[in-house]
Amino acid sequence: MSNINSVLENAKVAMEKAISHLEAELQKVRAGKASPAMLENIQVDYYGSMVPLSNTASVNTQDSRTLIIQPWEKSMLTPIEKAIQAANLGFNPQNDGIIIRIMVPPLTEERRKQLSKTAKGFGEDAKVGIRTVRKDCIDQIKKLQKEGLPEDEAKGGETKIQTLTDASVAKVDKHIEQKEKEIMTV
Repeated sequence: MSNINSVLENAKVAMEKAISHLEAELQKVRAGKASPAMLENIQVDYYGSMVPLSNTASVNTQDSRTLIIQPWEKSMLTPIEKAIQAANLGFNPQNDGIIIRIMVPPLTEERRKQLSKTAKGFGEDAKVGIRTVRKDCIDQIKKLQKEGLPEDEAKGGETKIQTLTDASVAKVDKHIEQKEKEIMTV
């Protein structure tokens, strides 16, 4: 029985990772409000080596439409500004010599639909990952059954895996539904 428990525990951990990854991806999808996560993937030239923006400056929101980037060194203002422009996110950074201010433009209806589609894509990827975990676990249980695990324990393990899968898929659907609502709210 302990073999099945370890399979179930591994499945639970793997499915939680898939959901955590989905949450991280959804944070990056712009929903009309300014968020520091929008600039998370930007790499800045820091004295010859590329580093994440968060290693060179603090990024905060001033209000729902404005991001403020406060570099830790004044000399980093221009490289940060260039990195934001090079990232091609549709932002026009304004450098006032102390901070960089980014005004986040409101989303068009077409862009909202596009972002909603992107969010759904992330959700589908997460579901595929969860189903792959389920398939692998059921294969492991069948292998254990061939090695002498009683059939009723194997069936019970498969039922638990399916229950875990259903719960994880429901979480994904809930995250996507919330993100779509957030995106479509004007």
